[in-house]
Amino acid sequence: MNEPNIEALRPTSEDQAAELVRDARARGKRIDIVGAGTRSGLGRPHQGDLQLTTSALQGIAFYEPAEMVICAGAGTPLSAIEATIDQRGQMLPFEPMDHRMLYASGGEPTIGGVVAGNISGPRRISAGAARDSLLGIRLVNGAGEIIKNGGRVMKNVTGLDLVKLNCGAHGTLGLLTQVTLRLLPRPEHEATIVIRRLNDASAIAAMTQALGSPFFVSGAAHLGADMGREFPRTFLRLEGLRDSVDYRTQKLIDLLAPFGAKHALEPGDSARLWRAIRDAEFLAEPRERAVWRVSLAPSRGAQFIARLGNLASKHFYDWGGGLVWFMSAPDVATATAIRAALAPFGGHATLMRAPDPLRGAVDVFQPLSAPLMRITRGVKKSFDPDGVINPGRMYRDV
Repeated sequence: MNEPNIEALRPTSEDQAAELVRDARARGKRIDIVGAGTRSGLGRPHQGDLQLTTSALQGIAFYEPAEMVICAGAGTPLSAIEATIDQRGQMLPFEPMDHRMLYASGGEPTIGGVVAGNISGPRRISAGAARDSLLGIRLVNGAGEIIKNGGRVMKNVTGLDLVKLNCGAHGTLGLLTQVTLRLLPRPEHEATIVIRRLNDASAIAAMTQALGSPFFVSGAAHLGADMGREFPRTFLRLEGLRDSVDYRTQKLIDLLAPFGAKHALEPGDSARLWRAIRDAEFLAEPRERAVWRVSLAPSRGAQFIARLGNLASKHFYDWGGGLVWFMSAPDVATATAIRAALAPFGGHATLMRAPDPLRGAVDVFQPLSAPLMRITRGVKKSFDPDGVINPGRMYRDV
């Protein structure tokens, strides 16, 4: 995880983390937050003089099953959180992605990394993103000050919502040390309807009809012919009480019969499938290819892929067509052409995986307008006046 000749920091407490940040600032050093290193390939290349891991800032501070709330240190492994809440029949609503297969990385994903990246999976279409479940945070800003915001319940806020602001900031505003999250009951049962051999446009039409139905679909994805089978497949997941799932599944099959809906996967097969979709396993190989993730209006997903033409190789859709994953050649010309192709559709593209030279040469995250970039720089300066923490991680010189 640590790069050669880079000093490694491993604070064992929030106070020590704050002291290390103050010391780095005083010495004119910059810090890269690496957590457990499972997502080190996301974002622009590291530019810090020091690497700080949150691996010792772990442990569950409190868990209230009756209130469906959990609070844990940022370095707590996601697996430990899930094992604890699973015993009480609860889950993280937003189904966070595990990036290890995509990046061929080791370690254990941490809850702090999930929150910092607003990491959300297929269930986002029904349960919201990670930020929608985030109730409170503690963090150390770039001045080495400890900040607490939020609490145990959702509530209206006035002014700057620091909780939401830091969820998805990728650690550029400060080092998260503790997070508090809302949970939901784990569904008793699940089933996934399979529709075979639809083209992209027909698949998105079927997913749109399913998501607009009263049968509460919690996952809607479409895989191409080169992803596990020799033909395309469209998947629609339903979750809840067994009798309810059985009833809704049959009703949805009847509704989608014109598209070819006939049967549903068993729970075990369904769960394995959605883990693979969640983790973008279908794009793990070949590793030399760049991987992109584009969010846009579902009705425009197939048009966007058609416009890309040969720029995209393997691709699949999640979120009912509103999230497009695809592979491309790992070069500047291709990255530039992809952003140009996306411009008429008003979407947001993230270069999820690419060699360091390419991630340093092009925009990894969606480029910001000049007014929004001024706001972003101002927010960064208010949290981190000297650019000590995760410099340039999302945008050059920010």
